[in-house]
Amino acid sequence: MRRAATLLVLAAALAACGRSSEVRERDVVVGANAAATPASPSPASPAARGLRIASARIAMITHGQASDPFWAIVHRGADDAARETGVAVSYRAPDTFDVRRMAGLIDDAVADRPDGLIVSLPDPHALAPAIRRAERAGIPVVSINSGSDAFRSLGILAHVGQPEFRAGFEGGERMAATGVRHALCVDQEVGNAGLDLRCRAFAAGLRRAGGSSRVLAVRLQDPAQAQRRIARAVAGGRVDGIITLGPAGAAPALAALRAGGLRRRIKLATFDLSPEVLEAVRRGRMLFAIDQQPYLQGYLPVVLLAERARHDLFPARGELVPTGPHFVTRANAAQAVRLSRQGIR
Repeated sequence: MRRAATLLVLAAALAACGRSSEVRERDVVVGANAAATPASPSPASPAARGLRIASARIAMITHGQASDPFWAIVHRGADDAARETGVAVSYRAPDTFDVRRMAGLIDDAVADRPDGLIVSLPDPHALAPAIRRAERAGIPVVSINSGSDAFRSLGILAHVGQPEFRAGFEGGERMAATGVRHALCVDQEVGNAGLDLRCRAFAAGLRRAGGSSRVLAVRLQDPAQAQRRIARAVAGGRVDGIITLGPAGAAPALAALRAGGLRRRIKLATFDLSPEVLEAVRRGRMLFAIDQQPYLQGYLPVVLLAERARHDLFPARGELVPTGPHFVTRANAAQAVRLSRQGIR
């Protein structure tokens, strides 16, 4: 049976003004059992005319902003998996961190009746009604990224991501081993359950060595203000370590320490990777970066749901499929830099 055309949503950052927008492209889906688009289509084929024939349709809804390089890698992984499995993947996310808007996007996707749904869980409680509506509609759901401690309670098939408590705790232990005792945890999305858990776990790791940590909230949309807030927070001389929860927080932290001449006194680390983060780790300006392998968070759920749609196969039902934590240090940063240039790390 033929299905109506679906919308493939690509999030694109507008670098000139620092805002993001959604770009829509059409996929033509010919049916759940249609063959995948051939690698080298003939000139007369639908693929050669810009149409995509997909064996299944999968919707991906995340909280990640288009300007964040982390989510660009997630999107890259999903796109690669879509090409390899012959499914159509539509990706949507709010322009800014907005859980209510994200729930609305999930409802929109459910109304289109995809063969599978991929969601991140920054606020499991707020997103639970929309996710349960998807499940009642018979749409299988896999979660990614945030929500490693909550997905089972929502009946989600599996979660692909990093166990956040373990990652934060190990980060705190590593930082404490370098002598840090009074740290800041820079949070760019206060209210994101996964990020809040990272800060709590990081503090727990420091406490094992007699240290402590407090949360400093910053806004992704204003890097200059974030830099000023970090500079004021470390001005008293007590703070000797900073961990940021993503590259967008790492950049203003690096700038604040550089401007204040504090690189040697205050140790810095971060969650997640970017070219700037990797270069800072490689040069010894950051202790480490905690890599949760976002490429796999985009790639693996598409493969899982494609197999379920086509063959009713699904491994690891009810399980966490861990993609991290992996620690990038000065010793192994060069390899990560090479993969970063390929859009994979």
